[in-house]
Parts: sequence; C-alpha cells; structure tokens
Amino acid sequence: MDSSFPVRKIIHVDMDAFYASVEQHDNPELKGKAIAVGGGHRGVVSAASYEARKFGVRSAMPSKTAREKCPHLIFVPPRFARYKEISRKISEIFYEYTDLVEPLSLDEAYLDVTENKKGIESANQIAREIRQKIFEQTGLTASAGIAINKFLAKVASDINKPNGQKTIHPDKMESFLEELPIEKFYGVGKVTANKMFTLGIFKGKDLKKKTIEDLTRLFGKSGSYYYNVVRGIHHSEVKPHRIQKSVAVERTFFEDLSDEQQIDEKLSSLSEELHQRLQKNNILGRSLMLKIKYKDFSLYTRSNTKEEYFTSPEEFFQISKKLWELRPFDKAVRLLGLSLSHLNTEEKKQVSVQLKIPFQEFE
Repeated sequence: MDSSFPVRKIIHVDMDAFYASVEQHDNPELKGKAIAVGGGHRGVVSAASYEARKFGVRSAMPSKTAREKCPHLIFVPPRFARYKEISRKISEIFYEYTDLVEPLSLDEAYLDVTENKKGIESANQIAREIRQKIFEQTGLTASAGIAINKFLAKVASDINKPNGQKTIHPDKMESFLEELPIEKFYGVGKVTANKMFTLGIFKGKDLKKKTIEDLTRLFGKSGSYYYNVVRGIHHSEVKPHRIQKSVAVERTFFEDLSDEQQIDEKLSSLSEELHQRLQKNNILGRSLMLKIKYKDFSLYTRSNTKEEYFTSPEEFFQISKKLWELRPFDKAVRLLGLSLSHLNTEEKKQVSVQLKIPFQEFE
C-alpha cells in the first residue's frame, strides 16, 4: 500500500434494483413479479427487478430481447420525478454523516467517512446505520461496500447484494484482489474480460503477473489502471461537487457489423439508453458526438452542436444517423458510441476542497 497517501474510509452505497424496487414498493401488486422499468415497444430496459434478472433481463437490454428471455415480464413506465424525490431523501441521510458525498447517479454514491459528523470510528457501523435509515424512511434496501478507496468500495458493494454489505479491511486487501474473478473488477467489461480470458487472466493474481508494459501494450491507456487497481492503488478522491462534462454510451460488438439495418437498430438503442441516462441525472446537452471504431481498430468521431438542448431519443437518433452518413470509410464496425457534451451542468459549476484526513482506525 502506498504510504505517501493518507488512508481513508470510503463507503459506496448502491440501492438494490432502485427503479424496479420503487415501482414494487409503490404498487404492492408488482411485488415478487418480474418487472422492467422502461422498454416499451422499441426502447431499452432502464432497470430490472431481481425476479426478472433471474431470467437474464438486464438494464440497457433492448425490450424485444428482454421479452424473449422472460415472456411474463411486466413493463412499467419510468417515473423519474418519483425516483428523484426518493433519491433526495437518501441524500439527506448521507449528509447526516458527512459532507464528502459524491453522487454517481440517483441510486448510488461514494461517502468519505474518515472523519464524520457523528464521530463514529467504524465505517462498517456507519454503513449499517445508513442502510437501516434508508429502509425505515423509504421501505427500500441498499447494499454497501467499505474500503480504503473508491475502487475497492465499489467492488465490495456488489458482493453481498441485495441488502448486504462487505468490508475489505486493509490487511485483507491483497488476498481479496488476488482471488477476485477478473469480470468482477470495476472497469472490466464483457469484451475486455473475454480478451483477458484468452490471455489466461481469470483472477486478480493472474493480472498481477503482467508488467505495466504488457498491460499498456494489450489494453492501451487502461493498462496502467488495471496494473494499479489489482494492487489496491486508486487515489481518486471523493468529489462532493464533481462537474460532469459529458455523458456517453457505447457498445462493443462480439461480431463486427456491416449491415445498415443492424447499424440503425444499434443507433436507436444507444439513443434510447443515452436519453434514459440523461433523464436519470437531470442533465441536458447541446453537442452530440458519434464514435465509430472499425474492425481494424481505426477510430472516427464526428459531432453536431445545436443552439438548443437535445430533448428526445428521436433527436439523438436522427442526428446520429446524419453523422453516420458522413463517415469516410465503409468498413465493418467493431464499436459504436454516442456522447453528449456542452451540458447544463457546466452552467452551475461549484468549487470544493477535499479534506486531507489522517487515518486512525479503519474499523
């Protein structure tokens, strides 16, 4: 562990199937049933209940695929105003303990509780109290991860889901990471995991054998991230007033795409997903960028900036189609992405100073 950085107590709180759980809580007839929030005729799933997940239904999945996997799936329209209302209640609970809160979305946040308003030494106890208060005040369950940095806390919060928590003590960090399946590392997606499998990397201990040069050659800029996190090194601080400058969605395809209809379907799905992500975080933007990575790994981007904010998935789709038609190459596509910038978040910039807090006792 790098002793030049102060050791902190970080909690990652993640609501369990948040949108779907709100719908089941507000409508008892949906309790225990497989439901998907969003979707509709051509949309994508925003969230799936745990009952639906048993059938393989996942967020960002096209509704057609979700229906095929789970024929009795119930689609429920999203109610973002309601989700935001509950999210505000949850945030108020966080601020009872610390002002160092970094929201990632409506349903998850990082908290730095190294020093906290209640003077509680145990981060584990704080996480338990927060989860209990959330349940008492909203009827919803949350999971939590407790560790010395954001990466480890994020990974830990997933381990005892739903309605559980996991502490990774500094003394156990090395052995925990060495035995962690590579697909459980935050930042390793399906395609990267499959590439790692072909390289004989199945657990953290396999990743640890690779030099930083090996990983940079194999994974580009992400190589140094993988090299550090498998050693428990992740110095990103909890940023209470993080200003988001762009929102992006992208898909890497297992089989390269060349068919125009497939491209249309993917752009439509990405447009829906981008719109839902923006709604979830109350964000608007004026500049849309299309990203294309070809079979030969060459990259092409093109953007369109408007005077007014984009407001619908249809707008995203129409502009992304125009940008697609401007592409210089007619080659098979490995990845498509859409990102939105010139956001309304930049209009309300705030400045904050992260406290440097000495480590006393982790738990």
